[in-house]
Amino acid sequence: MERYVPGLELSRRLYEELVGPVLAAEHPDLAYSAALLGRGSEVLGYDDPQSADHDRQARLLIFLGAAAESEAVEATIRRVLPDRFGGAPTGVTVNTLHNYLQDQLGVTPDHRPPTVSDWLGLSEPRLLMFTAGEVFHDQVGLRHERDRFSYYPHELWLYFLSAMWWRLHPEQNLVGRAGQVGDELGSALIGAELVRDMIRLCFLQERRYAPYSKWFGTAFARLPGADTLAPLFRAVLRAESWPDREEALIATYRQLAARQNALGVSDPVPTEIVRLWDRPFRVLWGDFPGALQARIRDPEVRALVSRFPAGGIDRVREVLPRRPVFRAPGDAP
Repeated sequence: MERYVPGLELSRRLYEELVGPVLAAEHPDLAYSAALLGRGSEVLGYDDPQSADHDRQARLLIFLGAAAESEAVEATIRRVLPDRFGGAPTGVTVNTLHNYLQDQLGVTPDHRPPTVSDWLGLSEPRLLMFTAGEVFHDQVGLRHERDRFSYYPHELWLYFLSAMWWRLHPEQNLVGRAGQVGDELGSALIGAELVRDMIRLCFLQERRYAPYSKWFGTAFARLPGADTLAPLFRAVLRAESWPDREEALIATYRQLAARQNALGVSDPVPTEIVRLWDRPFRVLWGDFPGALQARIRDPEVRALVSRFPAGGIDRVREVLPRRPVFRAPGDAP
């Protein structure tokens, strides 16, 4: 059986064996970048033989500094590009870096730093698609732009961590409350939502963008500490009664609390078993939100803390306008 060639490797070979040499020969003074970015499991390195059943290409993106050169470069590539390369159809697109950033993120290259509001309007999966993949050649600043959006600014990251801890605390209590009235299905659903939020917390703790649902668990499995946490998450999901679910959540919370304290981004936070409103449901609690918020000085981030102290970032994004995120000075509104 023929070895499956991952899409990233196929893209690299397409550039190194064909596109790169022809651009060097016919456009020796051309400043450009070449990469595999954007949509597709191959960009994240998760494609496999099953991925070949649709949309598989030997794909490459060429970025130019100016649109005036696009037509000549496209003509050169079209002339030499075969229909297939490495057993897959070929697809090479030529664009300016400016236009690509506008289309994908709603930003423009290397102008003023993004504000807090700008960051909140950026889609996390799109940030991942732009910063994942690989750059094969760079003369127009593609790596600089990827570095610029490699992860959230420090104090905004602290806010995201704080908000996620706030989501976890009151929801733990609801696992028991739903189960108490005989709604084990509802309790299980709340437990599953908590597991998803806890995994999101793991991505935050590792300063990694989380992918969309298809690769959410796959990406989590590659995070440091996933081998320890995954059995605890599965115990929550497999529990058939709310007391067992509660016990599994407490064990999971304890591990996440230890990971949070190990980051050293706030004063150490002790944890204890508490009962909300004296109800018969145990919740492991530590004031991570308070400790994290105490380290936030940025006025814009402090305003978020005041307005949405217990809300996740998805709640904040709901109130933002749906538009390109930010513009260069002088751009029309």
